[in-house]
Amino acid sequence: MTTMKKIYAVIILAAAALIPSAAQAQQSRTQKIINAALKGWNIELRAGYNIGGTSPIPLPVEIREIKSYKPSMGFSVESDFTKFFDEKWGLLVGVKLENKNMETDARVKNYGMEILSEGAIASGRWTGGVKTSVRNAFLTFPVQAAYKVHPRTNLKLGVFLSYLIEGKFDGVVYDGYLRNGDPTGEKAVFTGDATATYDFSDELRKFQWGLQAGVDWEAFKHLKLYADLSWGLNSAFPESFKTITFSMYPIYFNVGVGYLF
Repeated sequence: MTTMKKIYAVIILAAAALIPSAAQAQQSRTQKIINAALKGWNIELRAGYNIGGTSPIPLPVEIREIKSYKPSMGFSVESDFTKFFDEKWGLLVGVKLENKNMETDARVKNYGMEILSEGAIASGRWTGGVKTSVRNAFLTFPVQAAYKVHPRTNLKLGVFLSYLIEGKFDGVVYDGYLRNGDPTGEKAVFTGDATATYDFSDELRKFQWGLQAGVDWEAFKHLKLYADLSWGLNSAFPESFKTITFSMYPIYFNVGVGYLF
């Protein structure tokens, strides 16, 4: 079992234990202390799905065509704590485990690349096809201002800070050629079924941050529906990583349901 799966299992077990305990009429001393500390805070457990990608904004000239895009499975589990200071304004803080995944196929020209082919590593400028797979797991902390536009509807705006728990950024190059070193270097051609792999997973930035905005609606007494947009403001790779010559930002739309205790 991977680290991420173990963490998800612990959260699911904790959530299963929390729901019946919230309905019990008689509380233990520990529960009373916790309730006193959380007095005035709304507690919500969420489950959602991330759709988006890690992309340069705007697309650089090196990327000539996006042939395909697939978001792949990106689930999230989140606990939010919201406190309203008056009838309209409040503060939300939370903790979230989430996957941000995608797969793309693109045509590029003079794209910075380091490939592994027949046991040898070569770096330079790639022209041709590139298939990329991104599978990242984050521990994320959102902090947002909440504004109640309706007794059952909140708008939210703030920031998030994410720590990369597990990260993969790899893929395949095909039907093209690599110029060693720079665009005028010696050419290595890949045609037909010839391919080479690349893996930049170890170069991914551990800490990411950005803006997050969203809306939630209380459909029933305890059931909420929500939608959030998170936009990373620092690149997925640090400035010290020189192979990819442009910044790439995680931009994801998260939709799901929440249980309000």
